[in-house]
Amino acid sequence: MLTKYFEDKDVHKLETYIRRGERFVIITHITPDGDAIGSSLGLHHYLSYLGKDSVNVVVPNDFPAFLKWMPGANDIVIYESHKEYAERLIREADVIFCLDFNELRRIGKLAPFLEAADGRKVLIDHHPDISNFCRLILSCPEMSSTSEMVFRLLCAIKSFSEINKDAAECIYAGMMTDTGSFTFGSNNPELYYIITELVKKGIDKDKIYRNVYQVYSESRLRLMGYTFLEKMKVYPEHKTALITLTLKELNRFNYKTGDTEGFVNMLLSIEGVQFAVFIREDTDQIKLSFRSTGDFPTNRFASQYFQGGGHTNASGGEFYGSLAGAVQAFEAALPAMYPTGSSNFTHKHG
Repeated sequence: MLTKYFEDKDVHKLETYIRRGERFVIITHITPDGDAIGSSLGLHHYLSYLGKDSVNVVVPNDFPAFLKWMPGANDIVIYESHKEYAERLIREADVIFCLDFNELRRIGKLAPFLEAADGRKVLIDHHPDISNFCRLILSCPEMSSTSEMVFRLLCAIKSFSEINKDAAECIYAGMMTDTGSFTFGSNNPELYYIITELVKKGIDKDKIYRNVYQVYSESRLRLMGYTFLEKMKVYPEHKTALITLTLKELNRFNYKTGDTEGFVNMLLSIEGVQFAVFIREDTDQIKLSFRSTGDFPTNRFASQYFQGGGHTNASGGEFYGSLAGAVQAFEAALPAMYPTGSSNFTHKHG
């Protein structure tokens, strides 16, 4: 049995929206990751199974190739490529699900269209610090992933039997990727009950793992080798490691969306490193990814120094300026984090 997380009135309202809705749009955040795509497609397959004729997933920009094996991925509407169509879908929808983001700026240029839409808006998200931009807000920061939330919500509205194999594959992939293959944020025994139920739906969890983590291009492997040989810096006194990449370097290795996925996590395999940082040059900004072990709150660091946020052990931020400027700002912040070799962001001091 699963612990009850959602209030009855919210579950009833969700059921009503689904029963009465005819045109559904599911929106997720910019640069969608495995949880964003997995939760969105999982909900998409459920709604389609119910016989809803118009169900569309809309994302702000493209997503990694290693997620495009998911059932339904080819039908996702990418706003950058189909702007007018995406805007019309949002405008005409009577129910809009907002998955895996906690504030409007996280969906980039889709934000004004979502804000102006008349459809009933439902937020399903596991990030902290939720903004109030939806009529129904379902927030569970204690959850491992938004995909886990989708599974639990479908069970709460007594729709477990309507979760078909396609939906199960997507939900599992989202849970797996947002926990680093169940290596962090995954100590709740109920998570493994959910996995068992998804396997009963007929999914091949080993194949899903291979699709996500073991099928890459030659260019990605060459980029990985270059990054860790030439672009890694370790700060032993601060228990920190950093990698950086410029646009020129990315283009040298024929960069495609998702090619650097997981690089920052690998830094945590260095003995003694508790905080890992990846700073990457993009076309109009500098993007930063943060990971940590233990209770060091990367989200608070991201929020304080780089207009970002996320979870305790995984978060992101942004910087407007040069890559060198971003590195300089990061290095300036580091001593404040580790004044004596342990974080002053936490209540525990070594």
